[in-house]
Amino acid sequence: MCGIIGIVGDKANATTILQMLDVQKHRGPDFMDYYCEKEKIALGHNRLSIIDLSSNANQPFTSDCGNYVLVFNGEIYNYIELRNELQNKYSFRTQSDTEVLLNSYKEWGESCLDRFNGMFSFAIWNIKEQTLFAARDRFGVKPFYYYFDHSNFYFASEINTIFAAGVLKNTDDKVWLNFFSEGSYGLPNETFWENIKQLPGGHFLTLKNEALQIKKWYFFEDRILKLQSQFQVNEEEYITNLLLKAINLRFRADVPVGFNLSGGLDSSTLLALIDQQAIDKSSVEAFTFITNDDRYDELFWVKAMLKDRPYPLNVCPISADEIPALSLKMSIHQLEPYGGIPTIAYSKIFQAARQKGVKVLLDGQGSDEAWAGYDYYTNNSQNIIQGVTNSPFRTKVLDTDFAKNYVKTIYPKPFDDDLLNLQYRDLFYTKIPRALRFNDRVSMLYGTELREPFLDYELVEYVFSRPIDFKIKDGVQKWMLRKIAKRFLQKDLVLAPKRPLQTPQREWLSEDLKDWVRAEVEILYANNWFNKKEMETELDLFFKGDTQSSFHIWQWISAAQILK
Repeated sequence: MCGIIGIVGDKANATTILQMLDVQKHRGPDFMDYYCEKEKIALGHNRLSIIDLSSNANQPFTSDCGNYVLVFNGEIYNYIELRNELQNKYSFRTQSDTEVLLNSYKEWGESCLDRFNGMFSFAIWNIKEQTLFAARDRFGVKPFYYYFDHSNFYFASEINTIFAAGVLKNTDDKVWLNFFSEGSYGLPNETFWENIKQLPGGHFLTLKNEALQIKKWYFFEDRILKLQSQFQVNEEEYITNLLLKAINLRFRADVPVGFNLSGGLDSSTLLALIDQQAIDKSSVEAFTFITNDDRYDELFWVKAMLKDRPYPLNVCPISADEIPALSLKMSIHQLEPYGGIPTIAYSKIFQAARQKGVKVLLDGQGSDEAWAGYDYYTNNSQNIIQGVTNSPFRTKVLDTDFAKNYVKTIYPKPFDDDLLNLQYRDLFYTKIPRALRFNDRVSMLYGTELREPFLDYELVEYVFSRPIDFKIKDGVQKWMLRKIAKRFLQKDLVLAPKRPLQTPQREWLSEDLKDWVRAEVEILYANNWFNKKEMETELDLFFKGDTQSSFHIWQWISAAQILK
């Protein structure tokens, strides 16, 4: 996992590309370099060395024929199998997945994307044809931001990097309004900044002669419709093997690998599947965060899971007094709203891992969306936030002139089944896109790589396509996953309920950090998006005990820190 950068156009030059590389050097602290054809193309790369640690695998990476230059962020997990398929036709000078990716593109063109099992964002420059080809993985695990003014095309792994090139920094009011009104973090092609776009997951782009084309390459909906009529003789065994394969592929690394652990079903299943791997388990470390609040901490469950297992546990504490400084650091780094104190607490894990020399971590992200784990899947409430009964949004605080432009986001419903459409929304429009963005930034902030085996595309597709009683049966959610987990886990861990809150965010914001919260929110009073009187009223209600949800409070803190 690394950072990629590029400029195509007459603004391409070494000075600017070096400025951009410096901004995202945290993404790749092991090596930095660039390729430049002045006033035509400049490509830059920040390397985090994970596979083939030698200098031969540094990027930008040029093909043996000299015609293609690649910058690549992510991992192609099945690179060994692809290399074996290509080795009779290509001479490999490295052991890297980078070289496999480039030769795969040379061999199969854009259809190479269908062969990749991985998380990736990359760009390839064709010197002879003066054409840029760029692509993003199926679910958008790895980021690709761009700005195009029809003369120059800028792209990078982070938004700050594009602003470092001199692009104007203006808010996209439509995205901010929808964030405050309905909790949307933007559509797959949007950001919170005007004219800064994302290449959506499962899409690729081509740029030639100042003409930009974007096309979809991953047709999830079609694949699901085909899979719905296919059943394995032993479904439980088949899915178990998919899970084991996903874990196995994600242990491919030339550096130490660890994993993140909470007390829930996903983490405990991940742990049990790691147990089944043929690896040196004594070298694999576990990480978890705590807030020293027994109402939220899962350390008891984590220790129970690790009992009689060889994995050393690293406990990463966070306290209320750390939040003001850490939240500002995170806001500057994310440059878009993020998931509150849980995200900050999560970042402590990656900081601790890096300090211990663990550069790759696995976690259980993606299980709830594929296996139907959220509470609102059982009542078709159309919620996007787990564990709330009343609306978490406070639209009364919005200025009437600002609020009148609100248009509710309508998400596609490609399936005949309501549950599948909710899951589809969460996979491609709400839960997963925002979680992946939060997690990419918090892991890369400390130069670590996060891998998410539950988002293996073969696993997601198959589980998603199964009938409802594979997911929810007799009122039990994630039913088949629990059934599989029973093979490996204690019964009390398998039956443990989903706990949506892992930090005392509500208590800290309403009590410990009350003065700080008020000071942050007051920054917004000068912004014409808000009604000061209504905001003060809502803030006082929160401080007086209306704390079922703190989502709106964190929205305001995020806005204040990003906009000031």
